[in-house]
Amino acid sequence: MKKRSKQDKVFIVCNYIVALFFLIICFYPLYFILIASFSNPGLVSAGKVWLYPKKITLDGYKMMLGKTEIWRGYANTILYTVIGTFINLVFTISAGYALSRRSLPFRKAINMFFLLTMFINGGLVPTYLLMSKLHLVNTFAIMVLMGGVNVWNFIICRTFFESNIPSELLEAAKIDGCSELTFFFKIVLPLSKAILEVMTLFFAVGHWNGYYNALIYLRDENRYPLQLVLRNLLLTTQLAPEVSDSGMAQLLNLQSMKYGFIVVASVPVLVLYPFIQKYFVKGVMVGSVKG
Repeated sequence: MKKRSKQDKVFIVCNYIVALFFLIICFYPLYFILIASFSNPGLVSAGKVWLYPKKITLDGYKMMLGKTEIWRGYANTILYTVIGTFINLVFTISAGYALSRRSLPFRKAINMFFLLTMFINGGLVPTYLLMSKLHLVNTFAIMVLMGGVNVWNFIICRTFFESNIPSELLEAAKIDGCSELTFFFKIVLPLSKAILEVMTLFFAVGHWNGYYNALIYLRDENRYPLQLVLRNLLLTTQLAPEVSDSGMAQLLNLQSMKYGFIVVASVPVLVLYPFIQKYFVKGVMVGSVKG
C-alpha cells in the first residue's frame, strides 16, 4: 500500500474537522430540544441549559399526555401518512412505469404535460376555489389526494424503469403468455425494491411533516394533523401576553411541553430512517436523471 504523503494527511485531517463542524451544527439543535424537554423550564428560559439537562423533570411530558388534541393530531397524522403514502405510490409508480415504455402512444406529449406542472402553477386562490367546487375543503380526502403525484419523484421513477426494466424483458414475458398487468406486479415491482423504498421515505416524510395543506383547507380542529397542532402550540407560547407569576409558571411548563412535543413528533421518522437508509442512496442514484 502506498504511503500517504504529508499533504494527504493534512487534507484528511481538514476533511474530518470540517465534517465534524457540520455534524455539530446539524446535531446540536436536536440534542438541545431533547435535553430541554427533560430540564427545568425556568433554567431553559434563562439560557442555563445548553450541554446537559439540569433539574430533570417530566412535567412537560405529563402535560402532553393530558392534551387530547395532541393525541388526536397524532392519530390523524398516522392516518394521513399511511393512506396518503399508499396513494402517492400507486399514482407515481404506475405513471412512472407507463411513461417509461417507449411503445406508449403520445408518450412525449404526456411527459410534457407532467413537466409543465413543475413550472406553471394555478396559484393558491384558484386551487382553493377548485377544491371548494369539488367539495374537498375540510375533508379527509383533501389531505391524502392533494399532491397525489409529485412530478420530481415521478421523473425519478420513470428514469429508474427506463434504465433497469428493458423492453426485451417484457417481450420475453409476453412470449410466455404474461399480460402487462401480470408483468408489472410480478416482475417489475419485485425488481424495483430500491426505488419503492426511497419513494416511500420521500412521501411518508412529506405527509408526516406537512401542515400547509391542513392550514389552508381544514377548518375542523378534530381533523388537524400533528404538525398543525404543534404549530399552534408554538404560536401560543411565542405570542403569549404578560402574565402573573402563577401564569408564568404555567407558561414555562407549556414551553417544556413544547420541547417534549417536538421530540415525540420526530421519533417515528428517526426510527423509520435507519431501516431504509441503505436503499436511499442506491435508489436515488439509480433513478437519477441521466444525460
